[in-house]
Amino acid sequence: MFDESLLDDPDRLARADVHGLLRGVAAAGARVRTALRLADEAGLTGLRPDGRPRTLIVAGNGPEAAAVADLLGALGSGTCPVELLSPTGPTPQQSRWTLPGWAGPLDLLLLLTPRGNEQGLTDLVEQAYRRGCTACAVAPAGTPLAEAVGQVRGMALPFASDTNGAAGPGWDASAPGGSATGAPGDTTADTGAFWALATPLLALADRLGVLSAPTAALQGVADRLDDVATRCGPAIATYTNPAKTLAAELDESLPLLWSQGRIAAAGARRFATVLATHAGRPALAAELPAALTVHGPLQAGARALAADPEDFFRDRVEDPGGLRLRIVLLQESAEQAGSAAPAAREQAYAHDTPLSEISAADGTPLDTAAELLALTDFAAVYLAVASTERP
Repeated sequence: MFDESLLDDPDRLARADVHGLLRGVAAAGARVRTALRLADEAGLTGLRPDGRPRTLIVAGNGPEAAAVADLLGALGSGTCPVELLSPTGPTPQQSRWTLPGWAGPLDLLLLLTPRGNEQGLTDLVEQAYRRGCTACAVAPAGTPLAEAVGQVRGMALPFASDTNGAAGPGWDASAPGGSATGAPGDTTADTGAFWALATPLLALADRLGVLSAPTAALQGVADRLDDVATRCGPAIATYTNPAKTLAAELDESLPLLWSQGRIAAAGARRFATVLATHAGRPALAAELPAALTVHGPLQAGARALAADPEDFFRDRVEDPGGLRLRIVLLQESAEQAGSAAPAAREQAYAHDTPLSEISAADGTPLDTAAELLALTDFAAVYLAVASTERP
């Protein structure tokens, strides 16, 4: 059960957050800086590529690999196709990947993992070597995957783990935006792993000419993540905290995550993932304007379930109530001509569907991604922590 009062009690939040989820999200900016430093030490800034690859092929275990591939594709705007490999196998620990038949010397294989001991990924490096496909991995140094990539003269970029001392800005109970929670190195639910995996690949993609993410811009991403952590931290009251407000609005609702723009769409899909993995809540993501058609019947059905509140003969004791929907509209910037947002608001009003809106402040595409991803990460974690407190 969701306890909204918990959101405005930093001490209770700290006790309830037994896995350090909030600390992990707040440390995202620090993870970006650490990842940049480790990538520089690994020789990334000295890389002089001959040209842009034909295709970026991404492989990794878990939802973070898919989210990173999605973000690379969104920021690249079609400059270079991004292909995510789907694993096969009876369990995630026994996953296997196979390169597509067309993969060859013109393509670049990107492997992502916070562990580096997956035999399936190590086997994939061997496949790439036989095809003449260059491999690059983001994995902890000294792991089997990192060593395998080094043996085929690929590039192994160290994974910036939480044990490197990453922490959010002013992350203590008395500072604005802060709370004392979580222990360094707690890997039960590493909510900062996404940025530790994404940052080295964003820097690499910049070197390859796939997208624009120079070091200064990535440092700006770290600053933007810190800013969101300050505005959305546990000590900030719900009425001025957009992440807490969104978490409270999503309680007992099925979120319809409507997005406009490639980056916002990637953010909506990741939001649906973190709501499921951290908060155990389902959500449906769709891009505008198609979302109006795709989710229209669902809105109409939910309204029908909620109709006829004066039915005298229905069993009010066992009545579970109708399906409650809430639209979350994610936008990259202020509305421009041709925006589908007005139609989205009109349809929400017509079906009596509550609507929340999230938009990024002015900035680069990287800044926009950081804003949307960080705010929704905080909202999902607040929903998770405030739903799991035990006496």
